[in-house]
Amino acid sequence: MHSRTVFFVSDGTGITAETQFELVPRRVRLPFVDTEDKAHQAVRQINHTAELEGKKPVVFTTLVNMEVLKVIQEGCKGMLLDMFGTFVHPLEEELGIKSHHRVGRFSDVSRSKEYTDRIEAINFSLAHDDGQSHRDLAGADVILVGVSRSGKTPTSLYLAMQHGLKAANYPLIPEDFDRRQLPPALMEFRKKIFGLTISPERLSEIRSERRPESRYASLQNCRHEVAEAEAMMRRAGIRWLSTTTKSIEEIATTILQELQPDRLIY
Repeated sequence: MHSRTVFFVSDGTGITAETQFELVPRRVRLPFVDTEDKAHQAVRQINHTAELEGKKPVVFTTLVNMEVLKVIQEGCKGMLLDMFGTFVHPLEEELGIKSHHRVGRFSDVSRSKEYTDRIEAINFSLAHDDGQSHRDLAGADVILVGVSRSGKTPTSLYLAMQHGLKAANYPLIPEDFDRRQLPPALMEFRKKIFGLTISPERLSEIRSERRPESRYASLQNCRHEVAEAEAMMRRAGIRWLSTTTKSIEEIATTILQELQPDRLIY
């Protein structure tokens, strides 16, 4: 049973506020509260929850429109925490400048170069997923290598979506192990390569979900592939890490720190 309801009230998606906290209580996101009428509806929902639970809900807001925010401030019976008022306004006073006060991350995506670059990066990463294409690898910011199911695809897409980086990924396969070399198409881009490995036990579990009782998923085969892949990465002198106990965010952060691509989007 949750102990407290937490509302995230925003005139955008509400993701900015919600992703800042890992909260066990019941979470309610109220997005696109961009008119006074919607603000009154939000207040009624928050106050109804307060009456039902007998406790003040915690209410985080990222509202840009001051008239909409005023409705929440005056009518809300929850513990109200205005993210912009708490952090942005004091910074404005200290720095002597005004913030953009935009709704959401992009005020007009059709005119945002950052947004366009992000979409291009996602398309690039999808086209270069799992070694599908060798085209335009010179344009890649990052090239991930590792055995099948070691986390290359989700990491590539995260780097593209979150940081706007063009990330290709290539599986290391038995033919590569026989040659004892990285895939030939990647050799000239070694500085962009980052390796991912994983414990054989965890790899076997993941593969068994996809192809149970197969040689592909057997612990013996997973041990062989992981050992060969790690040996290859050592010989090639490329940086690598184990994804066994790491989140996608941790993996991506390590890659960015190690490779330091020329262009980053946060």
